[in-house]
Amino acid sequence: MKNKLASFLFGAAAVVATAGTGCKKSFLEDMRSYEKFDETMFTSEALTGAYIDRTYKDFFNNYRTPTVTVTGLYDNNRSNSTDELGGTVTSYINPTTELKQASQADIYFGDQLKASVVNNSYTRIRFANFLIEKVNGGAAQVLSDDFKKTAKGQMYMFRALQYFDLVRVYGGVPIVTSVEAASADDEAIKIPRAKTSEVIAQIVADLDSAAILLPMKWANVSTDYGRFTAAGAMALKSRVLLTAASPLFNANWDNAGDDHWQKALDAGLQAEAALTTAGYGGSITTAKDWSEVTFKNDNSFNGEALIVMLLSNTTNTSTGLNSSWENSLRPKDYNGGGGIAAPQAMIDLFPLANGSRPTAVNGYNPTYFYENRDPRFYRTFAFSGAKWGVKTNPNKVAWLYRWKKNDAATSGTFYANNQTNSPAIVRKMSNPAADSSTFANSGTDIFDMRYAELLLNIAECYAAQGKITECVTYLAKIRKRVYPLSAAANFYGIGTPGDKYAALEACLYERRVELAYEGKRFWDMQRWMLYDDDGSIGDNTNQLLNIAKLNGTSRQGSYWEAKVNNDKDPLTAADRASIAVDPDASDFAAQITKLHTLFDAKFKVTPLDNPWDQVNKAGVSMLFRSNYYVSGLHSSPLGLNSWLTQTIGWQDYYGNMGTYDYRQ
Repeated sequence: MKNKLASFLFGAAAVVATAGTGCKKSFLEDMRSYEKFDETMFTSEALTGAYIDRTYKDFFNNYRTPTVTVTGLYDNNRSNSTDELGGTVTSYINPTTELKQASQADIYFGDQLKASVVNNSYTRIRFANFLIEKVNGGAAQVLSDDFKKTAKGQMYMFRALQYFDLVRVYGGVPIVTSVEAASADDEAIKIPRAKTSEVIAQIVADLDSAAILLPMKWANVSTDYGRFTAAGAMALKSRVLLTAASPLFNANWDNAGDDHWQKALDAGLQAEAALTTAGYGGSITTAKDWSEVTFKNDNSFNGEALIVMLLSNTTNTSTGLNSSWENSLRPKDYNGGGGIAAPQAMIDLFPLANGSRPTAVNGYNPTYFYENRDPRFYRTFAFSGAKWGVKTNPNKVAWLYRWKKNDAATSGTFYANNQTNSPAIVRKMSNPAADSSTFANSGTDIFDMRYAELLLNIAECYAAQGKITECVTYLAKIRKRVYPLSAAANFYGIGTPGDKYAALEACLYERRVELAYEGKRFWDMQRWMLYDDDGSIGDNTNQLLNIAKLNGTSRQGSYWEAKVNNDKDPLTAADRASIAVDPDASDFAAQITKLHTLFDAKFKVTPLDNPWDQVNKAGVSMLFRSNYYVSGLHSSPLGLNSWLTQTIGWQDYYGNMGTYDYRQ
């Protein structure tokens, strides 16, 4: 995808819904109904290119921050339902409500046809299907063979992405691979829900086709970087097959010889070999690289980026899409949105500098959470005293604390310097040269899939097969990229897990650290069913993997607060000038020591004034119910498509419990 996408009008039909047809504006003022697309859009590479570019925009228009998920929709409900982000009690984790009626199910599937075309799942699939069907004949004969190959390859990739998110949300869905005339009467297009395994097979077939038709990387990187590649297709195949092998969709997951794990492993190893040959995977050799690789925005080849969404710093929304991430991250005194506070569980998650887990036995003290941590910690979070520059002040330092009028004053009289619900805020994927006057128009790209994830996928497959040595080897590859050689002992602190369950836990732990705040946490929680154990659905993964349940917990935070309150800022100008914690500076260790000393002299840790997670102003703990892992179909498509069956755990259109088994 280019930074500047074409912006033509479009129209299509979701063929699964059957409530009539309607008129619309055309793609190029030439398509007159839902039933017919005009092939004149394929009479030149310019027009077909515009069609492709518009499809990128339809798929990714709302993909403005890395924590939003689900193709086309891109909201943060799922990320806000995990331990990464606090403060929003979504419907998924709200203990005061229970979702099981069809009217409460996810609406992502789509709705009936309307006079104005809605950009929904099956509309997007129809756009891909149309080009795949028509680009090799008729008016498209004027297109070059190479152009037609890459055009089709991109559409196979689009279709695979859309079906993958549909299967993650619903399990099996109707498979539509041709353009059908929408009708309320045609029996031939009353397509039932396929088995989940059948949808996975279709996705894999599409990704294989994309990998054959697309280049490993585009020859003209300056204009085509960001478009789908064979590298992205091969890597995504490993993600898809790993999901299919995981407990949510695979009742036989605990069998080390189950062929789902071998298929996922084969896909991962094949991708790794092909990508290495093509020059991917070598962009990160230090922790500094790990940080910088995510905010490159020069459209040059990036060996870490396998699927990337390009965003623009233009202020004209008709020619570019802006990232909202930078503005969200920056505190108020940076002219930002206020910052994203990190729950205590995330602060306490990251390993120590030698790679060991942050426990009291290993010397971890959460009061001084910034001491002796994994190199990625200092690139994922900012905290008081941390150097975090902007374009006009590259040496600017973040400060997050509060004070009050006097020690006897009530809590309502606090003054704040960027007060947040945590002493640490997210800084990952932030550009230290960002322009503070235009944070809202940031051009920082989003990596939907990084090379690191491919390595983690391979490690997890080995773990599931009980191949501990191979698993640890791949986990060490992740850490080797960011840890100094001095920390190489015992596989960079990973150690040797005692069995496959411990190895799987080590993989999931490393994913939490390496992929933090990249929109992946919910999907890992979902496919491993880690909110709780539920014997009624055969779920005991928390117990087997020795992973704490998220249900029954809440996101916790705290403040750095002045020890002495006398109606003035506790920090002097000299205090501020004396500290700038920079992990890349030669005096990094000395700066950490100074921060420790300053904290002891002037600050204390105090609890939040109110619970972070609230419903109707009352503190709550998370409750994610087992039927939420896979949503039922919403009452709207069920009412319009009587042949569609409802998912087990959800009521159908008439209030009866569903019978569709998404584990087939």
